[in-house]
Amino acid sequence: MKNRLMEIKKLSKEDISLFEKLIKLFEDVFEMKSFNMPNVEHLHFLLAKEEFHAFVALDDSCVIGGLTAYTLNQYYSTKPLAYIFDLAVLRTHQRQGLGKELIQQTKVYFKQQGFEEVFVQADNADEYAVDFYRKTYPAQEENVFHFSYFL
Repeated sequence: MKNRLMEIKKLSKEDISLFEKLIKLFEDVFEMKSFNMPNVEHLHFLLAKEEFHAFVALDDSCVIGGLTAYTLNQYYSTKPLAYIFDLAVLRTHQRQGLGKELIQQTKVYFKQQGFEEVFVQADNADEYAVDFYRKTYPAQEENVFHFSYFL
């Protein structure tokens, strides 16, 4: 990120407060109506799981962005995949390279951990997200359909 002192941190199970701040950032940026924060026990449970990863961008100890990802173990390969589930940056910090830096640092982390690939989905209707991910070179774009089965 240009001309800023910023840190990207992978959260550990002790970082509940930062995780709550990241979720509140998601709630604000994604304009989630009637959202209720899960209890602290659930958040701790997630952060303790090896299959769940949360990264935050900190500016002077304030959470200004972050992403969450899940590990997917493959049967086609012994190397796992990382699926970026959510990524957001505070509106006041958008278009300054922070989102790209979050992806870059996440890619470095997962490569060091022996992962084969990091991937993310974006809804066709979310033109801003699609444009953003197109600019995170090198990325391979795929035209896929996503189907949900609500239970």
